[in-house]
Amino acid sequence: MRNGAVLRFVLGVACATGLLLGQAAKQLTVKSKGEAEAVMALQTALQSQSPDGIITASDNLLNKYADTDFKIIALYYSAEAYGMKNDFDKMVVYAERTLQADPKHYQAMLLLAGAIAQRTREHDLDKEEKLKSVEKYVQQADEAVKTAVKPNPNLTDEQWEGLKKGFEAQGLEALGLAALARAQNDKAIEHFKKAVEIDPTPNPSTMLRLAVAYTKAGKPDESIAVLDKVLATPNLHPQIRQIAQAEKARATQAKSGGAAPANNAPPQIEVKKP
Repeated sequence: MRNGAVLRFVLGVACATGLLLGQAAKQLTVKSKGEAEAVMALQTALQSQSPDGIITASDNLLNKYADTDFKIIALYYSAEAYGMKNDFDKMVVYAERTLQADPKHYQAMLLLAGAIAQRTREHDLDKEEKLKSVEKYVQQADEAVKTAVKPNPNLTDEQWEGLKKGFEAQGLEALGLAALARAQNDKAIEHFKKAVEIDPTPNPSTMLRLAVAYTKAGKPDESIAVLDKVLATPNLHPQIRQIAQAEKARATQAKSGGAAPANNAPPQIEVKKP
């Protein structure tokens, strides 16, 4: 494989998935035929969207070619894949390894922020320690995004700004989850609402969390209005639809004078974009 072809693959995947690395603006090269084949195997696994396939291909590349220019990419995609498998511990390991290799890798920061916030509950003994780490990751990611360069010169300024808004929305969602864990429902509404507003393509799971925050804050009408939009989303993930329907039933019960619901934020259903 020619180096140029490998670089085009990296940039193509980066633009398609939102994987934006400071390293991506540099020339990435393969040093042998074997490494080129390992990189292509990773590409194939990414296209198949198989978590196990991505992990296997990434580990193969990292174990056989420790000095590969594609190390950061392999580490990050492994972290994402473990997240899809709901293996939080290994996701954290690979996300932290990504940050060790690239301290400004804002997607790894946001991945950690969202996962930690999602798994923190109101009565956890170490709740504040975990939520402060969430806030730190989001702040660091926001700063890194501000100085990040386009991964592909073919991206228009408008497209690049849209991608950056998507990352900002991801950070706001993590802060919203942190607010829910602190039982700060109005603050959670503020974060989720802004995330939905600024994201060029709002994620239904973020809207679902906004609805949960509205219900918890004693605002069932607002919750139902958001849930109706979620349920009207074309090709909605079945699990999101199921949770949205259950949440709408809770909000309707609250509106009619029923007991206030005690549910936590709904789980993350799909890998975050943009």
